[in-house]
Amino acid sequence: MDDDLSVKMEPSKTYPASTSTVTPLLARPTGVHRFPPTKAFDSFRRGSGPEYSFAPALGENGRVFNPKAAAWNTAHTPLVRRLKGRHLQMIAIGGSIGTGLFIGSGSALATGGPASLLLAFILIGAVLFCTVQALGEMAVTFPVAGSFSAFATRFIDPAWGFASGWNYAMQWAFTMPLEVMSAAITLEYWNIDLPGWAAITIFLFAIVMINLCGVKIYGEAEYTFSIIKVTAVIGFIILGAVINCGGTQDSGYIGGKYWANPGAFHNGFKGFCNILVTAAFSFSGTELVGLAAAETHNPSKSLPTAIKQVFWRIALFYIVSIAIVGLLVPYTSPQLISRNSVDSKASPFIIAIQSAGIEGLDSVMNAVVMIAVLSVANSSMYGATRTLQALAEQGQAPRALAYVDRKGRPLVAIAVASAIGLLAYLYVSPVQGPAFTWLLALSGLSSIFTWASICWAHIQFRKAWTLQGNSLSDLVYQSPIGVAGSWIGLVSLILILVAQLWVAIAPEGASANLSAGEVATNFFEAYLAMPVVLLFYGAYKWGYGTRWVRVRDIDLVTGRNEFESLGVRRQWREDRSEWPRWKVVYKMLC
Repeated sequence: MDDDLSVKMEPSKTYPASTSTVTPLLARPTGVHRFPPTKAFDSFRRGSGPEYSFAPALGENGRVFNPKAAAWNTAHTPLVRRLKGRHLQMIAIGGSIGTGLFIGSGSALATGGPASLLLAFILIGAVLFCTVQALGEMAVTFPVAGSFSAFATRFIDPAWGFASGWNYAMQWAFTMPLEVMSAAITLEYWNIDLPGWAAITIFLFAIVMINLCGVKIYGEAEYTFSIIKVTAVIGFIILGAVINCGGTQDSGYIGGKYWANPGAFHNGFKGFCNILVTAAFSFSGTELVGLAAAETHNPSKSLPTAIKQVFWRIALFYIVSIAIVGLLVPYTSPQLISRNSVDSKASPFIIAIQSAGIEGLDSVMNAVVMIAVLSVANSSMYGATRTLQALAEQGQAPRALAYVDRKGRPLVAIAVASAIGLLAYLYVSPVQGPAFTWLLALSGLSSIFTWASICWAHIQFRKAWTLQGNSLSDLVYQSPIGVAGSWIGLVSLILILVAQLWVAIAPEGASANLSAGEVATNFFEAYLAMPVVLLFYGAYKWGYGTRWVRVRDIDLVTGRNEFESLGVRRQWREDRSEWPRWKVVYKMLC
């Protein structure tokens, strides 16, 4: 079977309010091949497929949310399944390895020291492991549009799904111009005589065109970008080990002397708490692999492998490279502090190479940083558009955003995200500094809310799965750490939010004589995502009067992955029973 769907069916003219029989996953009607384009612009017309009507249902508080319609539409999305396993793995890597690792780690090192930096990344990596395992189980069982935002609506509360979905869409929509500005700043390293507005225009045009070319081209672009980034990180790890052992001309043996002087920790426990959000921001994007489930060919095979392998690869790259950075760059280095929070000159990777006296290689690393931030900008466009399209499918966003053309492109959502991308031109305005600050503030905590929502939804999903008489062996993919991992992830993420609230109210180094306005500014710069989420949640709760979804009422039928027959799963389990123990452990983790 090739990338395109080989099974097609004619949509029925009516759809019942309750969908007791679910259309097989690979037999969902898309209409992509039924209407071959006759003109160049014909492919931009709306894709054909069944659509559950959102008839206005009025209640005491106005319009009432229609959960059956939301579940049907996300399960029968006109998005096309053209992503392969290799695309999924590189999409997750491409969405995460970027500004946070290459540049943000520098300010984090200056804030908390090398030990706090390493511990924070290990802790967030462990939390992320719990989160992606929960996401993998749900996304394989229900490879629907919107993924975790749809799961929040379906398993927790439509109001929370609305709030978390818009939080995620806004995170990526505002991260995209931030990353484009970062790419323009990397050009300053070479003193290129190119106007800032011209660089912004070139970068924005490239990102929009990649996303307009379809999901397969997007996957190939991310695959290429990610290979470059992974190669650079591996190369830096090897080079860093050589530099640390005195293998260059200008540096003798370094070892752990910077951990002894100026020290391993800086600013105590508060410095560590400050780094947690930076680490979470650096890891954000890994969950994109779940969002891509609705556009993945054979998700039963591709998603489990991607979910497991991507985590280990990213964790290895992050933790080892962060450890190397902490050994090579002291937290007192004045170069770590920059006028821009995304200035590549403040990258500890570049600082380490410059300190070793290796000529020319710092420019190569700067080029990698530029590619990395453009890759994240590209992933940001994808994350924002797919989330907006899914919200519209559920009736939680303007209906126009649900428009998908015959090639599976959410054109209206792409247009909206592209318009928000114009904020990147603030780079050439007098408010460049505040623009960086507030764009970061909008996206800083968003990943933590998203991950907490995934863990919470998985807990609800497992309760409903058992209560409704299903066996865990019926799951196509089962999380190796189960519900316990989701509880650990959820509690850890709540504690991180509490720690961030503490440093937002009383930031490190702040004077005790700050005015009320300065206190408020510090708070919102560090914690802006929280009031935004609460505002969205409260507004939807008041307008629609939704209730928490009861476990016994959770819909485990619509959109369920039933492509793999029971016989196939039984044969797989029988084959697995003959594996040696080392292979069972390896397959569970990788």
